[in-house]
Amino acid sequence: MSAVFAKSSPTAVPIFVVDTENWENWCSTQPANVTKWANLHGFTAAWGKSLVVPDSHGDMYCVIAGFGTKAQRKRGRFAMAAIAAALPAGTYEFSGQLPVDFDTAIESFGWLLSQYRFNRYKQTPVSGAQLVAPDDIDHSKIEAIAAGEWLTRDLINTPAEDMGPVQLQTSVEELAQEFSADLKVIQGEELLKQNFPLIHTVGRAASQAPRLIDMRWGDTGPTLTLVGKGVCFDTGGLNLKPGSSMGLMKKDMGGAANVMGLARMIMALNLKLRLRVLIPAVENAVSGSSFRSGDVFPSRKGLTVEINNTDAEGRLVLADALAYAQEDEPDLIVSMATLTGAARVAVGADLAPYYTDDENDSRALATAATAQADPVWRMPFHTPYEAQIEPSIADLDNAPAGGFAGSITAALFLRRFVGDARYMHFDIYGWNKSNLPARPAGGVGQGTRALLQAIPQMLKL
Repeated sequence: MSAVFAKSSPTAVPIFVVDTENWENWCSTQPANVTKWANLHGFTAAWGKSLVVPDSHGDMYCVIAGFGTKAQRKRGRFAMAAIAAALPAGTYEFSGQLPVDFDTAIESFGWLLSQYRFNRYKQTPVSGAQLVAPDDIDHSKIEAIAAGEWLTRDLINTPAEDMGPVQLQTSVEELAQEFSADLKVIQGEELLKQNFPLIHTVGRAASQAPRLIDMRWGDTGPTLTLVGKGVCFDTGGLNLKPGSSMGLMKKDMGGAANVMGLARMIMALNLKLRLRVLIPAVENAVSGSSFRSGDVFPSRKGLTVEINNTDAEGRLVLADALAYAQEDEPDLIVSMATLTGAARVAVGADLAPYYTDDENDSRALATAATAQADPVWRMPFHTPYEAQIEPSIADLDNAPAGGFAGSITAALFLRRFVGDARYMHFDIYGWNKSNLPARPAGGVGQGTRALLQAIPQMLKL
């Protein structure tokens, strides 16, 4: 299966989407066999519930898809994804009058996402329920967005043994080749020679050399630089994580996976901009060459950084990449990273917290997030907290003591490396702990669809 709609078919089974408020009215307009079957099964059009109605030969006559109550719709996303997952294999299409607040594009997108499975190591069957693209949506665009999301999920779900810095580079190379983008990679000791000391420091203890992956695409329009944290596995370094915290650290390159998924969407849709993707790809490992607590290192920006926790490594590799991004003077820099546990405490796993000093960008993103069912939440660049990231013997502290406002202080740390550039930072989780409609347990994109919709307004495309 892939992230595409089914071709139109005369045998497609009609799906009637009905909300709870209009259930009785809808039933009054249907043939007696339909309402009798629904009553027999106690069907009430609850959110995400479906009922297959047979014809006189036992074949599928239609499907009734529950859109629920207003309260249920506020609490759930992608009702049609929940329904698609429960339907037998076949081809389906929406039919009849849809509920007033039914977003056909979003629900169709959710249907595509319901087909996603991570099958690299174990084959898991999909439902095989394929949807014919409704006439009133841009199906090519939705397929491109879904393909970008599938890429993000595949990258995050792949264990570090098969997704180290080398394999992450290979994935970017494949993406660049598909869309005729330019690619440059700086790795190993060359990072020191070309002044990327923090990227080298974090990754120097690993068996696979650290590297900075630099992809460019497009030759007209405003400039957008995406920077993604590519820590392919994070042991915590010498501040070793406990086993319970290390188990999900294959997802610590979720920032890189998200910007790659977003980049794929942008290139597939041929947005009229100049795109750059920077991914510092490293593994934070333990060996005789591991960096240590108390060490002080220079950065590309010239600021010195005192290491007070080797498990706060993501902001270090991003610092050099952001400084490099700023040198190009792009119109907008966006970083995405699975950066802090503090962000999860603040907003949970489902919301993607972000930081920006630009009110117009924030409004554009908030509007797009609602429209795309891709929730985000603005956090403050609270400048008075900058004192917390200023130690006594260096310019910056990578892990200030106290434990308060950890996501904010991390964001303030990163902001020091972009100067006056227009900048937005996402502190994402990139993971679903349990199965949800359109979002199975495992890696997930966060904020990328909202960004994709907001970027044309942000950059005045």
